[in-house]
Amino acid sequence: MPQPSLENIHQAQRERLFHIDFKLRFLGTINRNDLISRFGIKAAAATRDISLYKELAPKNLVYDTKAKTYVQSDTFKPVFKYPGSQALSALCHGLGDDQVANNSSLVLSEAPTQLNLPNLDVLAEVTKAIHQKKMLKIGYRSLSSGSTIREIVPFAIVDNGLRWHVRAFDRKRKRFTDFVINRIAKPKILYSDTPDNQTMESDIQWNRIVEMHIIPHPRLIHPDTIAAEYGMEDGILKIQTRAAVAGYVLRRWNVDCSQSHTLDMPEIHLWLKNQQTLYGVDNLAIAPGYQPDKE
Repeated sequence: MPQPSLENIHQAQRERLFHIDFKLRFLGTINRNDLISRFGIKAAAATRDISLYKELAPKNLVYDTKAKTYVQSDTFKPVFKYPGSQALSALCHGLGDDQVANNSSLVLSEAPTQLNLPNLDVLAEVTKAIHQKKMLKIGYRSLSSGSTIREIVPFAIVDNGLRWHVRAFDRKRKRFTDFVINRIAKPKILYSDTPDNQTMESDIQWNRIVEMHIIPHPRLIHPDTIAAEYGMEDGILKIQTRAAVAGYVLRRWNVDCSQSHTLDMPEIHLWLKNQQTLYGVDNLAIAPGYQPDKE
């Protein structure tokens, strides 16, 4: 009998198999009640799911007769791939993605409080405009201009680590820029056509990818500690990011961007080795220690 393939399994059952795989990997156990309580299925269906998972990965789990549960084997290899951010989110907030599930954390966790979560009513209008590729008329408050009325063409939302922005073309200033979502008021979708030069494809900063070479700060006594913490290879971490968000990345991780690694604060553990990669990047006013070349 041929081994089953994930591609031939329907979506609902794949989600349950993912649940089994995730809990085995990060919690070390899985049983029928986990599936019954999470997905509202019958015991027989939960048994079939676990049996199918055993067919897909027979060396991943063994049955503990005393505890009456399946436990992760010493030869476990995950069936599914997922980014670290997804794993951390699930561990901290739960695996559920609907109102039926109990979205409690899977392990005890704590994270610094975010001061300003996006206003969901505003966010909904922004994301609808993005999805429908439409313009938005908004009220907007800025530090330089106060309260104004703008027409923008949004195409992406961005988390800069402190707050959420929307990347958009600003029809008033005739350029692409970021708008803080919680400074937007009374957004209204406009159903007129959007000119091509105001769409994502024309945003040079968004479409340009810069590669930053980040190393342990030269003033550190034990740079190998930082190299290990960040998973550096040969003492260097190579990160590719959009030019439009490069400044956010550098600020969030306190990367010293000065030419001669002159910043000497205790929170500075990293240094940008190839400052030349930032040539032409717009949002560097917030990058720690960055000074543009003087011609």
